[in-house]
Amino acid sequence: MRQLRFLQAMNEAYHQAMGADESVMIIGEDIRGGIRGETKGLHGAFGDLRVLDTPISEAAFTGFATGAALAGLRPIVQFQVPSLIYVAFDQLVNQAAKMRLMLGGQANLPITYTLMVSGSRGGNAGQHSDNPYPYLLHAGFKVVCPSNAYDAKGLMIQAIREDDPVVFIASAMSLPQRGPVPEEIYAIPFGCGDVKREGSDVTVIAIGHLVPEALAVAERLSQEKNISVEVWDPRSLLPLDREGLLKSVKKTGRVVIYDDTNRTCGFAAELSAIIGELAFSSLKAPIKRVTRADVPMPFNLALEAAVLPKPQQLEDAILSVRSYAHV
Repeated sequence: MRQLRFLQAMNEAYHQAMGADESVMIIGEDIRGGIRGETKGLHGAFGDLRVLDTPISEAAFTGFATGAALAGLRPIVQFQVPSLIYVAFDQLVNQAAKMRLMLGGQANLPITYTLMVSGSRGGNAGQHSDNPYPYLLHAGFKVVCPSNAYDAKGLMIQAIREDDPVVFIASAMSLPQRGPVPEEIYAIPFGCGDVKREGSDVTVIAIGHLVPEALAVAERLSQEKNISVEVWDPRSLLPLDREGLLKSVKKTGRVVIYDDTNRTCGFAAELSAIIGELAFSSLKAPIKRVTRADVPMPFNLALEAAVLPKPQQLEDAILSVRSYAHV
């Protein structure tokens, strides 16, 4: 099967979705130019009315998308930097997230918000290094976070087809990754996690760009210490595949959560609560979380490295739960 980069998979999903449905449009800053390549060729293929460059006013074009969706279109809203959603938070949280329920389901709100280069890229400091999906989960958005090119295309197609607003997290560290992607259009249903690596000793729940890191750590521990690590990727954070999550947890009885968001009130905290409430009797060791520290991201590279979750921390956590013995 041919190999595509994450951005190429996104681009193909955009082209195929827009080709299949004339109501799909895309808006945002520098969309026509395609500064990273994910929107390359869209303007030439679909024209001015469906590929809209906007002023640098996130609140304005986010509100525009809500109106377009209520009028029957399926807008894709692209944020070039994820932290800029904070500028549009009223439009997102007070309007789009609540609109369908407040109207009693009488109107659909099929909007896909794409958060480009989410997370740290190295030296981008406090305003350009956030992974804001916990805020959006709290607001009730459907949120997907693909870890590879195949999942990126399938989840994007599904996001565009949804009648509810969806947030698509394109992690900065995932964008250069390459993997097998079918040419035909396909969708990955939400709420379907994926076992990226089978294992029997410890379950590692990894999110987004941390999945490849978790796979590398799992392989090393298998070779060097004969520890069998299962790597489980939720793919969609809301809705969450609770059945798949609990199946893996009950299989191994030991859990480490690897997530590049804050420890306090982050996604890892929610996963820990779910496991504790629904699978406590299956646990053989306390749940471990490897997360970002609860501080703004520093500009200094050494300090930034100290804040981010790291493979060595993951390995240490796996060894800790593997060796735990209840006294």
